[in-house]
Amino acid sequence: MLNPTVDATPQRFEVRATADSHFSWLRTRLSLERTLMSWVRTAVSLIGFGFTIVQFFERMQQLSGVTSEFPGAPRYLGLALILCGVMALVIAVSEYWWTLRYLWGTSFAPIAGATREGKRTPLLAVAIALIFVGAFAFFAVLLRFV
Repeated sequence: MLNPTVDATPQRFEVRATADSHFSWLRTRLSLERTLMSWVRTAVSLIGFGFTIVQFFERMQQLSGVTSEFPGAPRYLGLALILCGVMALVIAVSEYWWTLRYLWGTSFAPIAGATREGKRTPLLAVAIALIFVGAFAFFAVLLRFV
């Protein structure tokens, strides 16, 4: 039975402020950064491949003697790849943000570090900028600006 003088919200587990738990928290935090970097790398590849496929096949169709049974297929494939890259990055950023807030939550405050926010990395800014670049590439291909 809970003691009414103590906080009535039960914790999932006990967090002990020891050196090994602090270093475990740091490893988890760095793992979160590596995971987002992997998603950024994957999104750059998807967006780049999609844009390249569209450009390559549109230039190829401009050559004389080249015909295609499905002339719009490369454009649709490129749009799908670009959209997959952007959507994967949006999901990855939202998961990163949620997990980061969880790691800096009150239950982990004793082991998290000296400051409330922690060290900021430019990775989140790069990921958000890449979302805008991917969205621009998607609409450029969709509206045939390039």
